Amino acid sequence: MSDSSEIISAVYRVIQERKANPTEKSYTASLMAKGIDKILKKVGEEATEVVIAGKGGSREEIVYETADLIFHNLVLLGYYDIDPEEVYAELRRRFGLSGIEEKESRGA
Repeated sequence: MSDSSEIISAVYRVIQERKANPTEKSYTASLMAKGIDKILKKVGEEATEVVIAGKGGSREEIVYETADLIFHNLVLLGYYDIDPEEVYAELRRRFGLSGIEEKESRGA
């Protein structure tokens, strides 16, 4: 996989496959079966672990925990059938805007 976004797309496809064809041995399928509250709990846990890793400053831990957070965010997207391309499009829309400008454009 040469393009970094390819791995995100590949993981997302597997998540969608596990959602459509669950098996007992699939962690992703078990999350989907437990529902949105369990998925959101995992996203929150992983976000907290990224914060803790960031505070600790270990590159290896930051990378590991960030990968976990990205994975669980992809499960959340998959639950709602939101393709990562929609997130990429939003990032492209924001690119070149200051954070202040972007927030003002939303009326925040």
